[in-house]
Amino acid sequence: MMEKYFMRPVSVLVGLGVPVDITSVLDAYQLLNDWPVHSRDISHSIALNACKGVLTGEIETETARGLFMAFAKKHDLLAPETIPVLRHRHGGGSLRAQ
Repeated sequence: MMEKYFMRPVSVLVGLGVPVDITSVLDAYQLLNDWPVHSRDISHSIALNACKGVLTGEIETETARGLFMAFAKKHDLLAPETIPVLRHRHGGGSLRAQ
């Protein structure tokens, strides 16, 4: 299966506030799948189902990106874009300066 990349990464805060670039549907799906069960809500369900829809060819990649961003915003996960920090590219394993 070909990995579906977002046109622009979604930068989210994970762990102790470390910014991570979510660059693909698989990255978003992994983060959503690892989300604590007790913290899941309707925005989580919608974003997770959208990612699954992309993987099955039923939904456009950028639609899933938007729904993932809505989930991240609701849970205060979006990283500030204006602060230059070290960012981890999810799935790539290397740190890079922004």
